[in-house]
Amino acid sequence: KQKKQRNSTWSRNPKIKRRTMEGFALFMVALVSMGITNLAMVPEKTSRNVSAMYVLGDSSVDCGSNTLFYPIIHLNLSLLPCNGSNSILLPYLLAKKMGLPYAEPFYAQNGTIDGLLNGVNYGAAHATILSPTSLSHQSLNHQLRQVFETVQLLELQLGHESSRHFIRSSLFYLAFGKDDYIDLFLRNFSGVMAEYNGPQFAEILVNQMVHAVMNLYDMNVRKVVLMGILPLGCAPSLLFQWHIDDATGCVEMINEVVLRYNVLLEKSIVRLNEELPDAHLVFCDLYQGVKKIITYPHFFGFEDAKNACCGLGLYGAEIGCVTSDIACNTVSANVWWDLYNPTPKVNSLLAESTWSGQQLLSNICRPTTIRGLV
Repeated sequence: KQKKQRNSTWSRNPKIKRRTMEGFALFMVALVSMGITNLAMVPEKTSRNVSAMYVLGDSSVDCGSNTLFYPIIHLNLSLLPCNGSNSILLPYLLAKKMGLPYAEPFYAQNGTIDGLLNGVNYGAAHATILSPTSLSHQSLNHQLRQVFETVQLLELQLGHESSRHFIRSSLFYLAFGKDDYIDLFLRNFSGVMAEYNGPQFAEILVNQMVHAVMNLYDMNVRKVVLMGILPLGCAPSLLFQWHIDDATGCVEMINEVVLRYNVLLEKSIVRLNEELPDAHLVFCDLYQGVKKIITYPHFFGFEDAKNACCGLGLYGAEIGCVTSDIACNTVSANVWWDLYNPTPKVNSLLAESTWSGQQLLSNICRPTTIRGLV
């Protein structure tokens, strides 16, 4: 009965299945055209018990657009916060700690099985859990279809047992939700504000994330890290748009709504860890980590916890970071880089905390640290 309840979206929805197989066929043609005809051996594991890292998410995991034009857009018209490089983002820093190569973007793959075995980044600078109405946004389901294509290719190249072992020993990193709430509070693209209150919206988002984890589990994924949403009510753009700045320096009404999502997501992860055999799911509470930095900025070596380093006007949010030429001179002094994204120094603190649970920002990841997971 539980298995029936967990039937994946691929078998339930013929449209998704058809689009997935079409995409898979196109990707196969591309691989064959590049001369991939030999089976490849699975590379040796790193010193830790993890084979590769596969990353899904929004601008917290990638600065470019997850499209066929990714190499051009990312190098020449890169969407900030990273100005052409993902090396300052949290999953990149964690990959270094695991001794893994950073996962290359899905559309920047060079067509070799070795590229897939090194991990894949499916992320896009604008990505939502719900189906987006904006052409500039991508959905969680879109990235899941690309994961499915990758898993199928690995099975084709490595064989069922080898690919199964490889996927089970790989780490999958998911970071979604930020753009859904930005749309809710600022743009309201999907019109959900009129239909749902804060708790209802959080439940919808968390249910979709639970379905995503179940779909990954059906693909033999067993190690998953799910990141919570940052305190968006403290982000420069929300401070500017809502014109509310209480004693905390944040729009606490927005933070309460975001916090509801994080709490529900963690509860769901606890339940899934109990229900899914051999599943190892970790929730990382970035909200609490960043909120602590904002509350005690000087303790962590920051001078400005409100203004965007890259941007113009009040809070650096009237005009966003259209070019890094307008960035402040002392990036490390700011908590926020642009409208919604933290600076590299904040990412470094979060990387250390999620990895080792070090004392300054302890107990961010539960039930274990990422180092404990891998």
